[in-house]
Amino acid sequence: MNTKKYNFILDVDSYKVSHFKQYPKSTQNLSAYIEARDLNNQELVFFGLQAFIKKYLLNPITMEDINEAEQFYMDHIGIFNRQDWEYILNQHNGFLPLEIQSIDEGSIVDNPIPLVQIVNTDIKVPWLVSYIETALLRAIWYPTTVSTISREIKKIINHYLSITSTKYEEDLPFKLHDFGARGVSSLESSQIGGAAHLINFLGSDTVEGAIFLRDYYSGEDISYSIPASEHSTITSWGEENELEAHENVIDIFLKEDGKVAASVIDSYNTFDTATNIISNELKSKIINSGGRLVVRPDSGDLPETIIKLLDILSNEKNFGFLWNDKGYKELPDYIRVIQGDGVDKDVINEILLSMQKNKYSANNITFGMGGSLLQKVDRDTFSFAMKVSALHDGVAWRDVYKKPITDKSKNSRGGRFAIMKNQKIKIISEDKEIQNNLLKKRYENGKLFNEIFLDEIRLNAALS
Repeated sequence: MNTKKYNFILDVDSYKVSHFKQYPKSTQNLSAYIEARDLNNQELVFFGLQAFIKKYLLNPITMEDINEAEQFYMDHIGIFNRQDWEYILNQHNGFLPLEIQSIDEGSIVDNPIPLVQIVNTDIKVPWLVSYIETALLRAIWYPTTVSTISREIKKIINHYLSITSTKYEEDLPFKLHDFGARGVSSLESSQIGGAAHLINFLGSDTVEGAIFLRDYYSGEDISYSIPASEHSTITSWGEENELEAHENVIDIFLKEDGKVAASVIDSYNTFDTATNIISNELKSKIINSGGRLVVRPDSGDLPETIIKLLDILSNEKNFGFLWNDKGYKELPDYIRVIQGDGVDKDVINEILLSMQKNKYSANNITFGMGGSLLQKVDRDTFSFAMKVSALHDGVAWRDVYKKPITDKSKNSRGGRFAIMKNQKIKIISEDKEIQNNLLKKRYENGKLFNEIFLDEIRLNAALS
């Protein structure tokens, strides 16, 4: 089987192939930045750059890449900058002569600031700064957006846990489980998006995300999951044997103390299954298993379905409940609920608010989130953009910016930047190293700098 090698020269919007002819002839350097222009009153979690550098920028372009690109672009758009690409190959061994700076991954940003800054290190190829936009911006906006949404949900869950539960800190990292692998557009999306979620939580069924963090961020203790049924493993027993299907899950996976397994209960009648099978015929087996069964309703109107299910499970004839020290009802440790369908940030808030009003602790429930976590996002969620902000003409740097009269939200910054303490933006007037600059060098001419690891990223993104 012939696997096609990645070709950076082809990872671009077509029109950029013509841009090397469009900058002023005196241009020696361009400087650009990446920013989320509208945070929507949320705290942004920066993530994803190091993986992009390791996966793509540490591998040089080759003559084969140049030949392939020329053949395509001459047919496609009628122009190709072969001379400069051969120059990069011959003078820089195929590595991109760029310097990329960024804030630390996992950093929390509460105001729009430059997250990444890029400049060319060879005055013969200033156009390369803008050429990388397509690949680099995509590598930043998607994981940063997913990680931000995941952390915002963590804040919501933490809020309700703090009100309705005690000693919940160990449970919080498992309260939002990533179910998104099948709902994204590609394998790479599941890798990157799955990894972004795991900056904030430890629960995930997206295997690719954990592997991504292992490979690009030296991750350890990355993610955890539990055995669980799906509709096929329940319905294959037949409706008349649903009891045996759930009993099989309990017998196999809850044989040892401390084990946890989940079983979906809406294959036929959620509330009948909860009342007659889970809370009655299998009650003793669940209690005596030494483990925990997590039941998944998976369908129905929310939050009404959750409240009705909790009412069934907590009924004194069924599993009952205990009043915790905060004055909220908690199910016994051996029975819990997970809602994994139709879940997004607003729905989670609605469910937890309804549970609070009905005096149920947030500790009774875990959430599984798929498409709304990894797929229902785009570049405009936080208005990400990459813009050239300065040009050096061989004499001095001068500002480059846009200021459209028709849309002030699209104004861009002019200058070269340092990010100082408290994320204050400082304009740099000349090429010199700025002390305590939060924008640190990450890549230069084919080499990785200031490598960061998963445990550091998680610490940076931790809730204060």
